[in-house]
Order: sequence, then structure tokens, then C-alpha cells
Amino acid sequence: MSYTVRLKRSAEKDMERLPARVQDKVVSVLISLKEEPLPVGAMKLQGRDGYRIRVGDYRILYIVDEPQELVEVLSVAHRKDAYR
Repeated sequence: MSYTVRLKRSAEKDMERLPARVQDKVVSVLISLKEEPLPVGAMKLQGRDGYRIRVGDYRILYIVDEPQELVEVLSVAHRKDAYR
């Protein structure tokens, strides 16, 4: 079962602002979400829908829609800004 990973426009803009080495790591994590949308280390967000994955000092916030087999990435941000 392979999920579709879709980035919201705001997440695309977040990705453009990341340092190149961090972008590479984030892209590899996003690719892995196609096969396993809830990997080890993914945490349920408190107070709202969605999950987060750590990539160094950065966080990927996303929602999983299981019936449609869709992972929608909401944002990619430094941990100090990710939950605002």
C-alpha cells in the first residue's frame, strides 16, 4: 500500500527556505512516508489533528487521510517555530 504525499503551498514555501542539507534530509523522510505514514518516532499532535516527525532541529507536521491513502504535509519548520 503506497500513500500519496502532498505538500500544502505553505509547506512548499517552508521547504524553499531550508538550508540545502536539511532539505535533502526532509525530502528523504517525505519519500519514506509514502510507504509508512506513521513510522517509529512519529508523534500525535496534542490539541489538533496530525502528527509530527523530527528531522534534526526541524519538524514536519502532517495529516494522514487513511481512506484516501493521502499524507498532507502542513509545514516544515524549525522546532522553535513549528507549533505556532
